[in-house]
Amino acid sequence: MIGPFKKRRRPFAYPGEEIRLPGSGPAPRAPREQNASSRGIETGRLRLLVTACLFLVAYSVVTGRLVQLMVLAPWAAEEPAQASAPDPVPLEVRMNRADIVDRNGLVLATNLPTVNLIADTRAVPEHDLQRAIRVLPTLFPEMSSEDLKTKLVPGKAFVYLRRNLTPVEQQAVNDLGIPGLHFERSERRVYPAGRLVAHVVGATDIDNRGIAGLEKSFDTALTSGQGALHLSLDLRLQHAAHQVLSDAITRFEAQGGAALVMDARTAEVLAMVSLPDYEPEKIGETTEDARFNRATLGVYELGSVFKVFNTAMAIDAGMRITESFDAANPIRISRFTITDFHPEGRWLTVPEILEHSSNIGSARMAMVVGTERQQEFLARMGLLEPLPFELPEVGRPLVPKVWREINTMTISFGHGLSVTPLHLITGVSALLNGGLYHAPTLLKTDPNAPPEGRRVFSEANSIRMRAMMRLVVEAGSGKSADIKGYYVGGKTGSAEKQLRGGGYAKDAVLTSFVAGFPITDPRYIVLVVLDDPKAVKGTYGFRTAGWNATPAAGKLIAEIAPILGVAPVYTSPAGAFDPTLIRQVGLKLDDATEDKHLAAR
Repeated sequence: MIGPFKKRRRPFAYPGEEIRLPGSGPAPRAPREQNASSRGIETGRLRLLVTACLFLVAYSVVTGRLVQLMVLAPWAAEEPAQASAPDPVPLEVRMNRADIVDRNGLVLATNLPTVNLIADTRAVPEHDLQRAIRVLPTLFPEMSSEDLKTKLVPGKAFVYLRRNLTPVEQQAVNDLGIPGLHFERSERRVYPAGRLVAHVVGATDIDNRGIAGLEKSFDTALTSGQGALHLSLDLRLQHAAHQVLSDAITRFEAQGGAALVMDARTAEVLAMVSLPDYEPEKIGETTEDARFNRATLGVYELGSVFKVFNTAMAIDAGMRITESFDAANPIRISRFTITDFHPEGRWLTVPEILEHSSNIGSARMAMVVGTERQQEFLARMGLLEPLPFELPEVGRPLVPKVWREINTMTISFGHGLSVTPLHLITGVSALLNGGLYHAPTLLKTDPNAPPEGRRVFSEANSIRMRAMMRLVVEAGSGKSADIKGYYVGGKTGSAEKQLRGGGYAKDAVLTSFVAGFPITDPRYIVLVVLDDPKAVKGTYGFRTAGWNATPAAGKLIAEIAPILGVAPVYTSPAGAFDPTLIRQVGLKLDDATEDKHLAAR
């Protein structure tokens, strides 16, 4: 049709689609099924977004904690184990403990790296816990299943199972594959010289802390990074002293003994042995007697060796060595009687009193000098107070509370005053080195800066003491220490042992011999002490010092003199003394020396 009645084209539509013509009003709503589908899609997207955020937060927390533990505070990872460990030991104490070496640099104490076996039972499954209890004793026989049951209790964060594993043992534990068994880095203190230096070096506990000897005294210094501790000890001399003393104890069936070698000019202790001794690495397994240091802690009445100090005191007080004293008869004072072991039955000069070891003559000399001067002189020689020494095991002298006349007499021959062997050798060193007192030391001194010392005795009197002590070896009770080529001067001592409850044991003695060599100009002092030696075959029923301690000291001198570089001399030592002193003391002269002195007169 033409005009306004034009025919309109029907819009195209897909099958099922509603045709909407312009101007026909608002479109009807979408079907209900289509709206539900849209909402499901949106909900899924939201859930995915929330889940992703949660994962991001979780990873952020884990990453932050790892950074804190591994970068910012690496030590924090150890805190739980340390907090639950009994008596935790600072790392600087356990690890990197400095070496201890002798005067020649030989190692006496050092560390070996090792590991300790520990357990965190919180990380061990129950079946593995039972397997550990069953299997570990097969690797370590000293462990028991019962002991492991008490240690491997579930819930414990830190338990020590065994210390100082060898690499083989560590690998064997590792091969078990048990979770919760861990290895702690550690160090083990070892002593290459073993029992040879036990009483000097001492020992450490399982946590590498010093508990005896120099290990204890220098515990802080050894762990402070100051380097090795250099001792005055010479391991060669230490070995000789240990061997000689051990042989003497065996030969004379003694309970024990002590031996010391000292540098007379510096008071450096070059050797110090106390027997019986112990293995430092097994100090916890040894006896109290073996741990006891007889050289520095033992306090004894040393008997006639004290006559050296009595004689020195007399000439220091102005007494002439030609003076004589009545030794023919015993001295009776109160309920006591002073006698001589081998009485001469006559008047004796000062050198003869020392030569024949007269108790009677010594007591009379002491009474002339007087109690007050005796106290002053012995104090000057360092015999009345504990010695300033590097070891913690140092004895205090036993001094009379009231110093009466009877004390003055008995102390003159070594009874009534108890000191350590270290006291004795230090005092004798001062008497023989020219009269200078040095505090004893176990630390090596600088040869370019020797200690000055304190004047306690005149040099002239020191020479007189050398000559009189030579007489004891030449003609008195010290003959068995007269080593050819090495002129020795010394003094013997035999004393009844004190009983703990008071009084003296009639069947037990303490014998000693102290000596200087070469006696013309002493460089070294030697002391040997034997605790209750017996009369054995060859001693003819005697057990006094001249039969046991003296020959032991002579043997020690013969062994160490070449090591120390002391050249043997085969002319009379009397030639080193003034002819007048030689006559007064009564020293022997060889023919050449005598002719020389006669020509000089």
